[in-house]
Amino acid sequence: MTRTILCFGDSNTHGTRPMAALGALGRHPRDVRWTGVMARALGRGWQVIEEGQPGRTTLHDDPIEGSHRNGLTVLPALLDSHRPLDVVLISLGTNDLKPRFAVTPTDIALSLDKLVAVIRASNAGPMGRAPQVLLVCPPPIEEVGCLAGIFAGGAAKSRLLAGEVAQVAARAGVALVEAQAHVAVSVTDGIHYDAAAHAPLGLALAEAVRHHFG
Repeated sequence: MTRTILCFGDSNTHGTRPMAALGALGRHPRDVRWTGVMARALGRGWQVIEEGQPGRTTLHDDPIEGSHRNGLTVLPALLDSHRPLDVVLISLGTNDLKPRFAVTPTDIALSLDKLVAVIRASNAGPMGRAPQVLLVCPPPIEEVGCLAGIFAGGAAKSRLLAGEVAQVAARAGVALVEAQAHVAVSVTDGIHYDAAAHAPLGLALAEAVRHHFG
């Protein structure tokens, strides 16, 4: 029986390439992206659904980039459209570091907790149950390149995020992977992963799925 995992994330789930200039739309090929690496590592027993949107936040309407980037708003529809889902992997939080949202690392972690609650309250899993959850804490960012101004002040906050997200995962009783143990952002823009960085993250997440969900 094939099981299904929904990878719910932002531009690094989408596979956006490091940007040398604002507005660049480059994307790593499907087999390079960590979702593709994870799918190959898991094999035929798993279907991996890639649902990454550049600029997606946990639960904020973006006043500049558009309200459609609000993860909380779109999540219920995605759960409905892709059901039944055995696992939902959440990899969000980086875009919340933008100063336009004025939130703390604790706020971001609590926002992720709210997404977990939405999944657990759903009937989008097998037999009408809720899917299981794998929470992925994004790695620290750097304020460099063309995105430095957009993420001004975010680097310091990003270094506090892992501890806050770990507390949320422990309280909620969900599996957690700290991405910083496996991947670092590109020095080009301080946000996105270069091609070589996707492979170790994809392999680590595949191992986490096997470990936690069989």
